[in-house]
Amino acid sequence: MKIRPIFDRVVLLPKEAEKETKSGIILPTASAEKSQIATVVAVGEGGVVDGKEIKMQVKTGQEVLYAKYSGTEFSLDGKKYIVVKQTDILAVLE
Repeated sequence: MKIRPIFDRVVLLPKEAEKETKSGIILPTASAEKSQIATVVAVGEGGVVDGKEIKMQVKTGQEVLYAKYSGTEFSLDGKKYIVVKQTDILAVLE
């Protein structure tokens, strides 16, 4: 099954949260924070949203940083995805 976002929506595949600190300390699952870095899987076509012309700034395959409490999570084919508005993407990682 494929997913195609509409308007200014973007489908992201979040990266796994870090399970170990850089210094080697293993983090318990309960204290691990949800990662805010994800890979763009699908991008909507943009268009007119609320009377404003929206041009999509991200492309499939880019790594992005997204707002912490944004989007809608869902599972598809055993993977967890999140759908966010383009405005919830804070930065493109290069």
